[in-house]
Amino acid sequence: MSTAGSFFHEDSHPWLHKQVRDIASSGEGELTAVVHEKSGSRTVRVAHIRPASGIEWTTAADNLQLL
Repeated sequence: MSTAGSFFHEDSHPWLHKQVRDIASSGEGELTAVVHEKSGSRTVRVAHIRPASGIEWTTAADNLQLL
């Protein structure tokens, strides 16, 4: 059984509500949240990005580039 998503903690990231690029996908949009998600025995930082189309996606927070 997966425990991913069993723990969420939102970061107060300095780039919140600013335009960013996801270097993994080359997608661009507004950074709406950075959360800590527990995955098994480790915690990962996940960024939520909303492009102009309104359909958000997630990526590793380390993949962000400020525009």
